[in-house]
Amino acid sequence: MRYPLLFFMLLFLFASGFAQKSKDKTIHLQEAPEQQLRYTDYNYLPEIKSVELYNSAKEHSMPVYTLGSSESLLLAFDDLRTGGAGRNLYYTVEHCDANWNTSHLLPMEYLESFTEDRLTNYKYSFNTLQQYTHYELTFPSSTVRPKLSGNYLMKVYEDGNQSKLLLTKRFYVIDNQVGISAEFRPTNQIAERDKRQKLDITLNYAQITVQNPYLDIKVRVLQNSRYDVSQTVSQPSFVQPNQLIYADINTLDFEGGNEFRRFDIRSLRFQSDHVATIYRDSSSNTVVLVKDRPLTYVNYTFDYDEDGEFFIRNLDGSDPRIDADYANVYFSFYADKPSNTGNVYIVGSFNSYQISDQYKMTYDPELKHFQTSLILKQGLYDYHYVWVDHKGLNDTVFDGSYFEAENSYQILVYYRRLGSRWDELVGFNTVNSLRK
Repeated sequence: MRYPLLFFMLLFLFASGFAQKSKDKTIHLQEAPEQQLRYTDYNYLPEIKSVELYNSAKEHSMPVYTLGSSESLLLAFDDLRTGGAGRNLYYTVEHCDANWNTSHLLPMEYLESFTEDRLTNYKYSFNTLQQYTHYELTFPSSTVRPKLSGNYLMKVYEDGNQSKLLLTKRFYVIDNQVGISAEFRPTNQIAERDKRQKLDITLNYAQITVQNPYLDIKVRVLQNSRYDVSQTVSQPSFVQPNQLIYADINTLDFEGGNEFRRFDIRSLRFQSDHVATIYRDSSSNTVVLVKDRPLTYVNYTFDYDEDGEFFIRNLDGSDPRIDADYANVYFSFYADKPSNTGNVYIVGSFNSYQISDQYKMTYDPELKHFQTSLILKQGLYDYHYVWVDHKGLNDTVFDGSYFEAENSYQILVYYRRLGSRWDELVGFNTVNSLRK
C-alpha cells in the first residue's frame, strides 16, 4: 500500500507545482496601468504600435463613416507585449462635441445596442524576430453601433476597465445634409503669397433649418488630416438664402509647407528609398536612414508623397499584418538649432503627430546633428521634422513653406439645432491644392 500512496503524493506535488508555475506566468503578464483619458489620437503604452483607423473602402482614408450606411471602419494595431492569449481587450466609443470634449450624453442616447465589446479578432506574428499580437476590429458591429452623427472617440482598454487604456482614436460619423464647395485663391498677405494657401468655402444647407448662422454652424478645416494644423470658423462672410460663404481675408489661410520626407523599409534584405544600411542578427533588425538636412536652402521641387501617411507592407512575406517584422530605425538630421531652448520631434501619421519624449531627438553639439531611433514595422513611411519651444510648434522652420506644395484639406461642417445638447456632423468634403 505504501507505493500507491507514494505515487499519489508525488502526483499531487507535481500538479501543485505545475499549477503554481502556470499561476506565476499569468501573474507576470505586463498589465496596462491606469491612465488619464485624452480626447485625441494617443498610444498609452510604448508597446502599442502601428495603429491604423480608416474607412475600409480606401486604406488610410479619413476615418469617416456615413450614418446608417453599409460602410465600415477598420481599426488595426500591434501589441508587442508577451502573453497575447492571456489578455482581455475591450473597446467602446464616446460621443464628443465639435471641439473634441465629451458631449455628456448617455451611451443609450448615441448607441443603438451595447456600450462595449471584446476584441476577439487577433493573430500572432509569424516568422518575425519581434514577436507581437495583431488585432483588428471592423466598426460598426452588431454589438456597438452609433445612432447619432458627430465626433467620436474610440477607446481600447484591458479587462473591461476603461482606465487601463491602450489607445484612443478619433473618428467621424456623418449625416450628409450640407453641400460643400471650396476654391483656392492667393492669400491677402501680399508678402506671403509665395508661402501660403487660402481657401474660400461655400455651404448649401437647404436640407436643414438654420436659425442663426453665426451660432448654429461651425466649420473645421484640417490640412492633410492633421489636428495640429487646422482652423475653425463660425462666422460666415456672407449669408444668402440656403447658402453660407466663408471668404474672410483673415481665416482659412494656411502655410503651404513642403512635401513630406519618406523612406521605404518594405524589405529588410535590400536597401531601398532613403535607406543607407541594414543590419540583421539573430535578435533584431537595424535600419540606418540616409542623413537628412534642412530644405530651406533649396527652391521648391515637387516630390510625390502620401500627405504624411504610412502603409504596412512586406516584400519578404505574404501577409504584412502578421509577417512584417519590426526594426530599430535610426534617424540623423543635420541642422542648426533655431534657438537655445526647444527640441526637434519626428512626426507623421504613424505616430498621430504626437509631441512626446518617445519621438524627441537628441542634439550632438560637436557633430551638429539631431539623432534618435524608433521601433517601426516594415512598410512605407512619410515623416516630418518639427521644432517645439516655449513659443509653440514651428512646422516650417526646417523645410520652408511654398504655395506650390501639394496638400489635401478636409472640411467638416457641424450643426447644433436650437435647444440641442450635441453637435451633429452634417457635411464632409476633401479638396486638394493641386486639383483645383
